[in-house]
Amino acid sequence: MDNLTHSLVGWTLGQAGLKTRSRKGLAALILGANAPDIDVFLGWVPWAPLATHRGFTHSFFGGVLLLPPMLAGLLWLLDRWQLKRGASFASGLPMHFGWLLTLSYIGCLTHPLLDWQTSYAIQLFSPFSNRWYHNDALFIVDPWLLLALGWGIWLSRRWEREGRARWARPALAASAAALLYICANGALSAQVRHAPIAPEGDARPDAMVISPPPVLFWQRSVTWRQDHLIHFDEYAPGAGWIWNPDYRPPVPDGMTDPLARRALHTPEMASFARWSILPMARVTRERCRVLVAFQDARFGRRPGEGRLGRSVTLPQPGPGC
Repeated sequence: MDNLTHSLVGWTLGQAGLKTRSRKGLAALILGANAPDIDVFLGWVPWAPLATHRGFTHSFFGGVLLLPPMLAGLLWLLDRWQLKRGASFASGLPMHFGWLLTLSYIGCLTHPLLDWQTSYAIQLFSPFSNRWYHNDALFIVDPWLLLALGWGIWLSRRWEREGRARWARPALAASAAALLYICANGALSAQVRHAPIAPEGDARPDAMVISPPPVLFWQRSVTWRQDHLIHFDEYAPGAGWIWNPDYRPPVPDGMTDPLARRALHTPEMASFARWSILPMARVTRERCRVLVAFQDARFGRRPGEGRLGRSVTLPQPGPGC
C-alpha cells in the first residue's frame, strides 16, 4: 500500500499506547511500518530477490526477521549519540532496548501484512520461493482506511494534550475498525473468488486477481486466466452471485507464441518477468525484427501501453537483414 497508510498504521499503534514502552518507540513503529520499502532503492543490486520490489524485504525472512533488529540497533545508536551530546527528551521516557526491538518487529510486520491485502502482491517466502501472494482485500490506496486511522490519531493526540487518562482509546477504536474493515473485505473477495467456478463446472482458472476500486470498496474487478485466455468481469451488489462468462469475451494472452516466451526471458524483461502474475503479449513481426509488447492483465488490457507496459525487440534473421 502507499507509504502514508503504512505510516498511519504505525502511528495509530503508537497512539494506542505502545509508544510509551520506550523512548523512540513511536519512531520504531512508524519507521518499521515503512522499512520494507527500502527495496525501491535497490533495483541495481545483482541479487534478484533483493532487487525485486516486494520481494526479499517484504518476506518473512527479510522484512520480518532481519529488518527489525537493524532498525532497533540504529535507533539505539542514535539515542546514545544524542545522550552524549547532552540532548533532553520531551517524552521523559527511558530507553528500553527490549521494547524498542519488539516495537520494531511490530512495525515491520504490519508492512507485508498490509501489502498482502492488495492485488500488487508480495513474495512472502523470498528468497526460497518467488511465488506471489495476494489477498485482494484492499485497493493500493484506501481512503476509508486513511480516514479511520487519521481520525483515531487526531482524537487520541487531542485527548493526550488535554491530559485525559484514557487518551489511547480513539486509536484503539480506529485500530479495531481498520482490522474489521480489512477482514470483511477479505471475506468478500474470497467469496467472489469462487464466482467463476460455481456456475460453470468447467471453469478452472489457473490464476485470478480480484481488485477492489479505491472508493466503492464493496465492488470488485475480477481478472482470471484459463487455457491462455484472459477473462475480465465485474461484481457489484444487486447483481447477485451469478457469474456471467459472456459478459466480456476473453482475450488471448499471447503467451503461446514461442517468440513471446523467448522475449520474456531476455535481460530487458527480467524485472517484468519477476513481478508479473498475468502476463499478456502482442508479437509484431517486421522485416528484420520482431517487436514483443507485454502487459500484466491486472493493470491493463493492451500489451505495451500504459505506465506498466513493456516492450522488447528481437532480431529476425533473414535476407537483407
